[in-house]
Amino acid sequence: MEISSIKKIGVIGAGQMGNGIAQVAAAQNLDVVMFDIASGSLDKGLGTIAASCDRLIKKATMTEDQKKTLLAKIKTTTSMNDLATCDFVVEAATENIELKLNIFRQLDEIVQKDAILTSNTSSISITKIAGVTKRPEQVAGMHFMNPVPLMQLVEGIRGLQTSDETFKTTRALAEKLGKVFVESTKDMPGFIVNRILMPMINEAVYTLHEGIASVESIDQAMKLGTNQPMGPFTLADFIGLDTCLAIMNVLHDGMADSKYRPCPLLVKYVEAGWLGRKSGRGFYKYAK
Repeated sequence: MEISSIKKIGVIGAGQMGNGIAQVAAAQNLDVVMFDIASGSLDKGLGTIAASCDRLIKKATMTEDQKKTLLAKIKTTTSMNDLATCDFVVEAATENIELKLNIFRQLDEIVQKDAILTSNTSSISITKIAGVTKRPEQVAGMHFMNPVPLMQLVEGIRGLQTSDETFKTTRALAEKLGKVFVESTKDMPGFIVNRILMPMINEAVYTLHEGIASVESIDQAMKLGTNQPMGPFTLADFIGLDTCLAIMNVLHDGMADSKYRPCPLLVKYVEAGWLGRKSGRGFYKYAK
């Protein structure tokens, strides 16, 4: 499928990644169908998009009319069947392998046969996801960064089955959305960013767990010592500790190397429901 044929984008999930992907697609005059199983999540997702547009209006980079046009391009639904006529789908559901495999089985039956199906997964095998469909050559990884409207990078991942045409179109769409497309040449756990980032965050948790320094000291040391915009604990809370743990488990299972073993303290925080900003408490406490 050529990029010129892509007029309607399906997005699975209305959370922080899904609504961001929907926003950048609608901003490029693409029709968007945003699906979520919960209508409340869809309402919240649209609210997040509207608030993001309001911030752009305050910066004088968007007008009220442009905001109205953008929001009008996004249709929300709790029925996956409404994605049937989409030309390209980006799955942005929770980082859970069985959930994603089930979604792709359903998408494969619902979405028109020549459509491309992609996953925003940050660590799970695209080859495995593609393998549950009858169109594995039309499946690729398209990993956006959070927050999607602001972050420039999209990681592109080929499964073993991904065709050159599919990957070319995926790259072209990312670039149409104003992103820089970087290819992960091997479908390995964590791809590029999370193969490097998550072990760093996990090691920061080990540093805390072993009593070497406090949360605040570790964050300050990494910010001032390595010129990172935020410390590893601030970043982990922003990403979600459950997501960090899920990615570390994928790395540990997929690489069979003890260096990727999730820190027991990270496991305990997730068990406690201390997931970061979204739960009001992670390594820091947040006002709800």
